[in-house]
Amino acid sequence: MEIVYEVLIDTLKDTAKMLPFLFGVYLLIEYFEHKASDRLPNVLRKMGIFGPIGGAALGCLPQCGFSVAASNLYSGRLISLGTLIAVFVATSDEAVPILIASPDGAAKILPLIAAKLIVAIVAGLAVDFCLKIMKSRRNEQQEPYHDLCENCGCDERGVILSALIHTVKITLFVFFVSLLLGLAISFLGEERLGGLLMTNSPLQPFITALIGLIPNCAASVVLTDLYAAGSLSFGSVTAGLSTGAGLGLAVLFRTNKNLKENLTVAALLYFVGVLSGLILNLIF
Repeated sequence: MEIVYEVLIDTLKDTAKMLPFLFGVYLLIEYFEHKASDRLPNVLRKMGIFGPIGGAALGCLPQCGFSVAASNLYSGRLISLGTLIAVFVATSDEAVPILIASPDGAAKILPLIAAKLIVAIVAGLAVDFCLKIMKSRRNEQQEPYHDLCENCGCDERGVILSALIHTVKITLFVFFVSLLLGLAISFLGEERLGGLLMTNSPLQPFITALIGLIPNCAASVVLTDLYAAGSLSFGSVTAGLSTGAGLGLAVLFRTNKNLKENLTVAALLYFVGVLSGLILNLIF
């Protein structure tokens, strides 16, 4: 019961931290839907190459709230797929505070964040470039906000109330998913997980990238702890933290109705994580 209580408190704290991000994003989406729905898409499209770069920079902030926000923005067709991938890859959530708290971890922060930032920018730009070459204009052809606000009655409720309703729905979803996954990771234990990570194996990035896909900040906590303890290589922890977008991926599956598209995002994220991990292990 003590473990359950601790996980419950941590989940409540993590969910509470996301509330300002969620409400702010939905308030922004509702405002532009009602007040500037015709102008915003043109402004965002003109950003072009700077979308993934800006998304990668914001994703480096030590929290996972922005990955949740990015999922909602993508579901509302306000950012490109490349920008979403850049945010997910760059998201560092709990890695920075954990490394600062560890005795020898502070010196590892800058190289790790720099590696994730570079990978995020390259991946985001590459995704958007490939979509352009393939003449895939899905985000541009779809009406902004359509998937996010279809049949939700936003027009009748007004901006603030609609944003509040969206926030409550996603917050409850985030809380229950985070609680269940947190309990699962806690009962599994870090020692058993560390044994499954195949220490010193060249295949390690495949495993850490898979663990990083678990939609919970607890996954990045475990990976960072193991890296600080020397159980993971630099490339392997980068792979795991690059796929570890906090609850962003879970929220994407909740808010974006296109399942095939969501699975593509998850597959791209895993591919980027594994590839970057393998390359970095060869370099360092």
